[in-house]
Amino acid sequence: MYIVAIAWIYVVLMMSITEQSVIAGIMTFLLYGVLPLTIILYVMGSPQRKRNRAKAEKLLQDSALPAKPIGSENEESKTGVRD
Repeated sequence: MYIVAIAWIYVVLMMSITEQSVIAGIMTFLLYGVLPLTIILYVMGSPQRKRNRAKAEKLLQDSALPAKPIGSENEESKTGVRD
C-alpha cells in the first residue's frame, strides 16, 4: 500500500515541478497529491485501527478481571470464614 502512495507522491511532485508558477506548483502538489493521499491512507488504515482498538480493549478487559487463587473457594467452604 505504501509503495503506491510513494509512487503517487513522486508523480504529483513531477507534475508540480512543471507548473508555470510556484503557487500553481504548490497548489498542484497539495490538491492532487497530499489531500487525496491522506484521505485514501486514512480510509485504507481503518481496519488496522479497528483491530488495534479491539486488541487494546481485550487486553484492558483481561487485566481488569480479578484473579482468584485456585484453592480459595475450597478453604472458605471448609472453615466458613473468609480471609
